[in-house]
Amino acid sequence: MRAALEEIRQRYGVRFWAPIPSLVALGVASAYYFALTGTFWAVTGEFTRWGGHVLSWFGFHPEAWSYFKLIGLQGTPIDRVDGVMIIGMLAGALVAALWAGNVAWRQTPSKRRMVQGLLGGVIAGFGARLAMGCNLAAFFTGIPMFSLHAWAFMLTTAIGAWVGLKICLLPALRTPIRSSTQASSLFPSAEELQQKTRKQVRWSFLVIGVLAAFVVWRFSASTVLGLACLFGVFFGAVIERGQICFTSAARDLWTTGRTQTANGILIGMMVACVGTFGAITLGADPKVFWMGPNAMLGGLLFGIGIVVAGGCETGWMYRAMEGQGYFWIVGIGNVIGGTLVAVYWDTLGGALALPYPKINLLELLGHTEGFFVSILGLLACLWFVQWNARRFMVKRESRT
Repeated sequence: MRAALEEIRQRYGVRFWAPIPSLVALGVASAYYFALTGTFWAVTGEFTRWGGHVLSWFGFHPEAWSYFKLIGLQGTPIDRVDGVMIIGMLAGALVAALWAGNVAWRQTPSKRRMVQGLLGGVIAGFGARLAMGCNLAAFFTGIPMFSLHAWAFMLTTAIGAWVGLKICLLPALRTPIRSSTQASSLFPSAEELQQKTRKQVRWSFLVIGVLAAFVVWRFSASTVLGLACLFGVFFGAVIERGQICFTSAARDLWTTGRTQTANGILIGMMVACVGTFGAITLGADPKVFWMGPNAMLGGLLFGIGIVVAGGCETGWMYRAMEGQGYFWIVGIGNVIGGTLVAVYWDTLGGALALPYPKINLLELLGHTEGFFVSILGLLACLWFVQWNARRFMVKRESRT
């Protein structure tokens, strides 16, 4: 199989796991996921539910809180569509990393860096749930739902990434580069790499067996739960192999002008718009949220948080499965941040979200008009990304 894929790649110049084809595949899959399960690809809502379960262990009653009445707290992660999908994502990312021989415990960074990761995760999680979604539900799958709040979230996330970059450049947050006289020992031989990969491939078959049993079990309970798990496996495998992290796209806008990931995100959303529009035309109900200050403030905080932490939700999930312990800390921060929104939602929601309308572009502009306005908006963003790249190129050429 690998040999056949490599032959196709060499003959036709196709890189299966490059950002653009990976994100297009994710766009197609997210549209089918919505059409078949009735919900969108999202993760932070479920992370917040996990925080609610933890609080219940300490005698709190989060099921009575307003926020959990909005997003639901019934059952357990294995009984909920989002929960099963996330389990599938983590398992899919783990299998893909094992198959590539890419699982290894990475040395934990300094304590200062770990605190930075935790705080960045908290800020990102708080911003995501304040806006009712992260780089998925309020961005990659939010815009294809034709919800106006997702546009506000996307634009303010880009601004937040710029602010986060400035924060990271502060002297107190700069981590000095450590030199080592034994640096060569960090690079294993080709034979050692082959042995490691073979061993991890064997482990991957064990994980696949357990995962297959879990999928069958969930299908026996509900077709939707089984499908959610399968889609999650696909999502997780693709983000790991494609190394899909929205943080790099947002950060590159202000640092290098590189376009590959940003292009992939925008093209993937265009593809998702087409599929989602078709599902809505056939009767599916889109997920639309409040177009209020919560969307803009949430996007700003999310952009700051993901840059400070060094990873978004999809980014920390696949990196954690690769053995990067630092990103488990970022993930814990995400859960804490989302849960804080639930704690203070009566105040935050009452002031920043609930008084404002839920604006569906298909209803506001007309079914066809709303679709084309969304596509044109994404094309305009694509043009801006190219213009920004040329601007950086001119700067580099002027220095030489």
